[in-house]
Amino acid sequence: MKYTFHIVDVFSSTPFGGNQLAVLPDSAGISTEGMQKIAREFNFGETAFVLPKNDPNTYRVRIFSPRTELDFAGHPSVGTACALVMQQHVPPSDPMRLILEENVGPVTVDVAQRNGGLYGTLTLPGKIEAPTGAPSPTELAAVLSVEPAEVNQVFFASVGIPFCFAQLNSNEAVDRAVISRAAWGATLSRAWSPHIFFFAGNLRDGGKLYARMWHPRWASKKIPRRAPPVPPSSGPWHRSMILAGRPIVFR
Repeated sequence: MKYTFHIVDVFSSTPFGGNQLAVLPDSAGISTEGMQKIAREFNFGETAFVLPKNDPNTYRVRIFSPRTELDFAGHPSVGTACALVMQQHVPPSDPMRLILEENVGPVTVDVAQRNGGLYGTLTLPGKIEAPTGAPSPTELAAVLSVEPAEVNQVFFASVGIPFCFAQLNSNEAVDRAVISRAAWGATLSRAWSPHIFFFAGNLRDGGKLYARMWHPRWASKKIPRRAPPVPPSSGPWHRSMILAGRPIVFR
């Protein structure tokens, strides 16, 4: 059995930039075990498998890292929707709204064509979990190899995938951060979330964030010491994170 796949560069206007994603637009007949093996073979951060649905513009989507299936992920949702539009698997209109039924629940992606490119806006209306017990700023500073004064706040939160969020005081601190495996093992390896999303910027409605992510349990066995940076939040890469019970929107 042969299956079509597409390689998509999300959050980028040029080839080989942004976040890599493999999309299989028709994955009917592939078992869960087969999906995991395919994701491991691609060895991208995520691989998305699209399954048919009876409702128009609604698709069942399963997302896998090289190691495990994910309930939800942002750039695979945006990239999968844009890939479906590019391959004309949805009726032509502008903008186009697709509903992706992921493990976390329905995810809405509006895709618009502008200046010869596709722009996806993701809305995830799920409830935000925000448990207590996050590490202190001093503990997170040791994990990120930065000064304690450079960490403004630390908190746990999840809309499907749990993270430890750390707000740093500058973009330069975000770029300079390097994961200390020893400190991570002592502080986060057995915590509510061992995964870190560290950023600089203002947590307000419409605020812009400059961020990086380190997720040791998603990646392949060859995890770089320094996580790749997320593009600055501007233009087509804009990401607005609203941690007040309202939808989280990615553009």
